[in-house]
Amino acid sequence: MIFLWIIGILIIVAIFLTFLILRSFRVPRTLHHLTPEKSGIPYIEMKFPSKNNCHLYGWWMPSQNESSHPAPTLILVHGWGRNAGYMLPYIKKLYPFGYNLLAFDLRSHGNSDSDKHPNMLQFSEDIRAAIEFILKQDTAKPGEIGVMGLSVGGSAAIHATAFDNRIKSVITIGAFANPVDIMRQKFHKKHIPFFPFMWLLMKYFQFKMGTKFEQIAPVNIIKNTKANIFLIHCSDDKIVPVEHGEKLKNAANPETTKLWVVPGKGHSNCNNHPEFWSKVNSFLKDSIPIVIKNQSVTSLAD
Repeated sequence: MIFLWIIGILIIVAIFLTFLILRSFRVPRTLHHLTPEKSGIPYIEMKFPSKNNCHLYGWWMPSQNESSHPAPTLILVHGWGRNAGYMLPYIKKLYPFGYNLLAFDLRSHGNSDSDKHPNMLQFSEDIRAAIEFILKQDTAKPGEIGVMGLSVGGSAAIHATAFDNRIKSVITIGAFANPVDIMRQKFHKKHIPFFPFMWLLMKYFQFKMGTKFEQIAPVNIIKNTKANIFLIHCSDDKIVPVEHGEKLKNAANPETTKLWVVPGKGHSNCNNHPEFWSKVNSFLKDSIPIVIKNQSVTSLAD
């Protein structure tokens, strides 16, 4: 009888601690303080639907190119706990290149609607919802769409591309190869044992997602993508170690995927490297070139 009581208490303690761990994985919602207007970039506020009756908030920044041929569209996806405002340094650099830009808040972030237990799979759905919306507005064309994603936004971009051939170009910055590895790393740093806490947490998340982590892990599906992919990872990334970028590169189609390991940078400052924007510009002009007056051009910034 005492043994059963001990087992019962241990189960209750395990469930309680798992609940506390779940709370630690909640998204910290950050509201907007800045808009593209500060950089003198014209934009249109918009909301569009995604799955689970969620509506997502975003900024549409149309290209200023004078051409009868619509400019390609680049969708910008922030990372965990951020919002579209975090993409403003990227917007400021990308806008002169001449692309249509769409930056939006993932569900449960910024000004977008909330959803229970947001995850990479939902973020992939949000990216595809953004594509559906801009195509319906005749502001983009299939095959002339690119996605730039940071951290989990980059991982979601890989997932979305594996299931949506309308995406032709993908740039990821600090994307993880497998969410389980990130969870293991976080638990290890906090000295939390895998069993039963992480085991229960994984089972819970998989139940909520309706699928297993291994089935959605970018490293396991990147080979299915037909888009050109530019993986950018920093050598000193402590949040998502550079090994994730190397695993993604090794699992991808070598003819359409390249990896650049940025020396001396961390998870959030890759874009400060002096070669960053020239490499991004070169990749974009090759994968989704801008056409002006029947001629392909590098960018308006050249």
